[in-house]
Amino acid sequence: MWSLAWPWALLALPLPWVLRAVLPAARGLSEAGLRVPSLRSFAALERRSDTEQLLNWRFWVAVIAWLLLVLAAARPERIGDELDVPVSGRNLMLAVDLSGSMDQKDFALGSRRVDRLTATKAVASDFISRREGDRIGLILFGERAYLQVPLTLDRETVKILLLEAFIGLAGEKTAIGDAITLAVRRVHEQTDDEGDQVLVLLTDGANTAGEVAPVKAAELASQVGLRIYTIGIGAEQMEVSSLVGGRRRINPSADLDEETLTQIAELTGGRYFRATDTASLQEIYRLVDELEPVEEPESGFRPVKSLYYWPLGGAFVLVALMTFIGVLQRLVLARKREVANAG
Repeated sequence: MWSLAWPWALLALPLPWVLRAVLPAARGLSEAGLRVPSLRSFAALERRSDTEQLLNWRFWVAVIAWLLLVLAAARPERIGDELDVPVSGRNLMLAVDLSGSMDQKDFALGSRRVDRLTATKAVASDFISRREGDRIGLILFGERAYLQVPLTLDRETVKILLLEAFIGLAGEKTAIGDAITLAVRRVHEQTDDEGDQVLVLLTDGANTAGEVAPVKAAELASQVGLRIYTIGIGAEQMEVSSLVGGRRRINPSADLDEETLTQIAELTGGRYFRATDTASLQEIYRLVDELEPVEEPESGFRPVKSLYYWPLGGAFVLVALMTFIGVLQRLVLARKREVANAG
């Protein structure tokens, strides 16, 4: 779309004609060069002079140059299509437990019984897709903690590498404290600003490995402003076959250390959530979306490119061309006079 930044400048278009009509004509020579009995013969000459002026190329070049100058003063510009301004979101780390207990099949996707990790992948992938504008990183932990994906805006890569993770990749035990410490270190190393730093940690057990105690790691996270949301995953009861025949109910989440997970969240200003099935896990990630809302992009921005230099340059070219031709004509005329005088 084309537009004029200062359209009121177009009011100057008739200015040369107004000045010609208002200002007095230039005075001629005071001496009379010729006495004539009547001025009737000059009327036709005056009309002829006006006609010649209209046909004079210099007149039209001057008109075009003036039009271009006024157009340049009005500042023509090209307005681009409406764009969404990208927003600077928060730094969001995801820490997912890959210990052996995540193999427990106490969750369901549709009508299919699945293990805890499979349900986590499905729900967390949807969560990642919704975090537009956030820099997302992925930590996988078991007996050891690994940085699978550093903080990045490439959400598709994070989802792919999460889906490729498998139980036992990082060992059979659970190092919650090491996972938090790794998140603290990576967030501190990769970010220079003081924006929101968030860690969503999902586990189904207690800290059974690692070099740093979970509470000590949480205190360190609190010092650097890393807010932690902890999720305890696992059903509260399920039926299994009995050794003596029949079925019996057990608590598959007996090893879940909810007290420590709650303490971690409270120390860092986050919250602890309990996911006993796929629906509650989906609801937890939805609540995290509400607690840590995605920044909405600012719409309505249109890039503007100023084009005033095109008509301004055109006017200068025309004036320069007209001046050059005028000087050239004077030189040719002067040369002809010299030749005539010499003859």
